[in-house]
Amino acid sequence: MSDIDAAEEWLDSWVAQVNTQAQRSVELSRRVAALTGSAEGRDGAIRVTVGATGQVDSLDLDDRVHELSGSQLAQEILLVIRNAQAALSRRVADEVRATVGEDTETGRAVIQSFDSRYSTTRDEDDR
Repeated sequence: MSDIDAAEEWLDSWVAQVNTQAQRSVELSRRVAALTGSAEGRDGAIRVTVGATGQVDSLDLDDRVHELSGSQLAQEILLVIRNAQAALSRRVADEVRATVGEDTETGRAVIQSFDSRYSTTRDEDDR
């Protein structure tokens, strides 16, 4: 095999790897755009679902929230929102692992981006 043939083979392999990674990145983007994160607090009296960008998509309150003062209710709602966003961040990390891999530059950047925006100290189950 000549040096030119070896170089062409290397270049073809590199282009194939780049194309594969680009396809995986597109798939990751599609999957992340469809994700939500949910959490609940106050024994289910407060339920929140956030969309792919962390925005609140739904907030459900039942009558048990009337037992709280306004400031307690606001604090609890914000906590549940943060927990729903943290659940979203965990789901994004799962999708990164399933598509581009968490050891890639893209994977690390996506995970770090969501973790830095939506970290929480309280751990809630994903919904």
